[in-house]
Amino acid sequence: MKLLVVGSGGREHALAWKLAQSPRVQIVYVAPGNGGTAQDERLRNIAITHPDELADFAEQEQIAFTLVGPEQPLAAGIVNLFRSRGLKIFGPTKEAAQLESSKDFAKAFMKRHAIPTAEYASFTDAAAAHAYLDQRGAPIVVKADGLAAGKGVVVAQTLDEAHAAVDMMLSGNTLGDAGARVVIEEFLAGEEASFIVMVDGKHVLPLASSQDHKRLLDGDLGPNTGGMGAYSPAPIVTPQLHARVMREIILPTVRGMEQEGLRFTGFLYAGLMIDAQGNPKTLEFNCRMGDPETQPIMARLKGDFSKVIEQAIAGTLDTIELEWDRRTALGVVLAAHNYPENPRKGDRISDIPPESADSVTFHAGTALADGKLTTSGGRVLCVVGLADSVRSAQSVAYEMVNQISFNGMQYRRDIGAKALGRKHH
Repeated sequence: MKLLVVGSGGREHALAWKLAQSPRVQIVYVAPGNGGTAQDERLRNIAITHPDELADFAEQEQIAFTLVGPEQPLAAGIVNLFRSRGLKIFGPTKEAAQLESSKDFAKAFMKRHAIPTAEYASFTDAAAAHAYLDQRGAPIVVKADGLAAGKGVVVAQTLDEAHAAVDMMLSGNTLGDAGARVVIEEFLAGEEASFIVMVDGKHVLPLASSQDHKRLLDGDLGPNTGGMGAYSPAPIVTPQLHARVMREIILPTVRGMEQEGLRFTGFLYAGLMIDAQGNPKTLEFNCRMGDPETQPIMARLKGDFSKVIEQAIAGTLDTIELEWDRRTALGVVLAAHNYPENPRKGDRISDIPPESADSVTFHAGTALADGKLTTSGGRVLCVVGLADSVRSAQSVAYEMVNQISFNGMQYRRDIGAKALGRKHH
């Protein structure tokens, strides 16, 4: 069978890499793909991004199913389009994708269904937003309502910072339509976890737990990024917490969406904050796999992933169990010079070690031109090491990182440190 993965990042490389391991899969097309997917003979990049043309391609090539990586095509309705043409695709409809594409929709939805989340208010008027900030005080969180590629969130430690964020989003209109409305919410303290599940409309199949590192610098300092590394499993997600998140957050979300006539299919990602007492609250929803969480998760997944997606599309996720590698997978993101503000492109990348039984490098912002690999985006590579403990997985990953080079390469040296700080390690 032939498959299609939509997207060009590290998440899409990992999904396509995993799908291509199935003996049933002849080829996985990646649209548009990157330098890493270009180098894998089981994958083929296609230079198509327009949804109508992708649907034409899927029809002509008799693609068995399409898997969508990023949020933009989902929010734009690619699933609606493919389904209207009788093509199999895994992902949420445009309407269901509002859980991610509108912070205001998501917060109001959580309120309606009593799903634990931070207190909030939403504004289109700057003066009203400023007055609310003065009433609530800091620390406080200011978010652009729409999709802003992970950059529309400001965790303000002071009121001055909060007021500046509101001005930037509402008055300065820096983020365009995404910032035409802001959501202001209470600051939640605690430790973050990524809780990602697959949903077929009714049934839920949880993926392995993971934890992402959002800040650019060691010790969780510096600006927020799309994610500088991740590891799986995440010790903070104990079996008790897992059961509670399913019961209090995931299942009420899936049922609530169905009740509201917005049946959810696809990957559902709840970004959680776990407080000191172990209580989970929902920071946000994403309606797709996380990046870079996908890379360690796919590195641990055993068995035929193409069959899992088929069951998800067929609505029979309740009939399967996922099997996981018992080892820890830890992924370190190598980012370009000047990421996240204004990443430099075009630096030559050299010495990526070959894939082995305990390591794999996934490409994100890379391009292949005349056989030469260069940087083409902010997050360039995600290097994943697998080993029996977080500490060993860390040394496998960083040993690989030390072999790779490109000008301006930056990365965190403490991915997985939170897991090591937990008592039972």
